[in-house]
Amino acid sequence: MTADDSFGRLDDDDFPAYTMGRAAEMLGTTQGFLRAIGEARLITPLRSAGGHRRYSRYQLRIAARARELVDQGTPIEAACRIVILEDQLEEAQRINTEHHEGVRPSGAADA
Repeated sequence: MTADDSFGRLDDDDFPAYTMGRAAEMLGTTQGFLRAIGEARLITPLRSAGGHRRYSRYQLRIAARARELVDQGTPIEAACRIVILEDQLEEAQRINTEHHEGVRPSGAADA
């Protein structure tokens, strides 16, 4: 991948653009927090060729939600489980909406 290819992917929510240090700084948390939510399997950062953790914007949003819960006093393991369930619910609702939008009323004629 060239530098031009990487630059073009910066708008990709799943592109692992952020180092652990930068991710922790952006979230206002510690690198230990990011390691802990990784160990709890909330997010799995991509590893660079040198073995360094790299995070995507999507992963940072997930981590930010977990941090909110932890800051409110929720144990980290419970916070991770809550965030996973919230994410699954959001996906199920999206699929359900797509399904219902794709279903035509009975008796509708084909175009």
